[in-house]
Amino acid sequence: MNPLITPAELLARLDDPNTIVLDATLAPPGSTADPYANFLAQHIPGALFFDIEELSDYATNLPHMLPTPADFAHAMSALGVSDTANIVVYEQTGVFSAPRAWWTLRTFGAPNVQILDGGLQAWLTANLPTQSGPVERMRATFHPTFNPNAVVDFPQLQNLLQQNAQILDARSAARFHGTAPEPRPNLPSGHMPGALNLPFTHLVADGRLKPADELRALFTAAGIDLDRPVTTTCGSGVTAAVLLFGLQIAGATDLTLYDGSWAEYAQHPEATILTD
Repeated sequence: MNPLITPAELLARLDDPNTIVLDATLAPPGSTADPYANFLAQHIPGALFFDIEELSDYATNLPHMLPTPADFAHAMSALGVSDTANIVVYEQTGVFSAPRAWWTLRTFGAPNVQILDGGLQAWLTANLPTQSGPVERMRATFHPTFNPNAVVDFPQLQNLLQQNAQILDARSAARFHGTAPEPRPNLPSGHMPGALNLPFTHLVADGRLKPADELRALFTAAGIDLDRPVTTTCGSGVTAAVLLFGLQIAGATDLTLYDGSWAEYAQHPEATILTD
């Protein structure tokens, strides 16, 4: 399955009861946007709101951490999303959080998940219909099948760093090099020993991911060997998924995401932080 779907392709499937559309917009740190209010004002017909903040592990103070399989399954079932559905994820503007929702659903065992190429803006540009107000679906059954090989925790990350594995950081170059502050208070900026940097914004043009050949060139220029395993990281595990999604589009297959990302790493007593 192509991980991207065009607005025209999605339109042709909207009447399919097994097609579920999810608005997975998340406001970035410091933003005053209200994604749910914007969803209520205008969304793709039949779309449900996939609340990344709500669908997180609240047993930790780290942002956006994966919930337990049981909690995720309960939330998806209540929302009306089954693990066998054909799921299409989008966001309202640009490329920021939809890949995190895509990765989360895939990690919990949903096999058929795509991202709407260009998101809601591409849908609107094509003059396709929208609706407003809340949407409800009948309760479904989501059977979680957690893939532990998709996610890395701090001890695993430490092992990877010792092995000189490929760690790719999605944060800005200034944050990576320690010359700009982190948006979350009391966290130093800088980077992990041996990590490489490719700001996720470099993968995006005109509100969508760049073509596969351009992505391959970007990853190669950043020092990534697409034939070797890659672990992605960022500030809180959200834009790391943009890199991971882009890597898949570019042809890489052995991919993991460090869920705690810099929010965990930078405050861990065993972490080594470099600046340059």
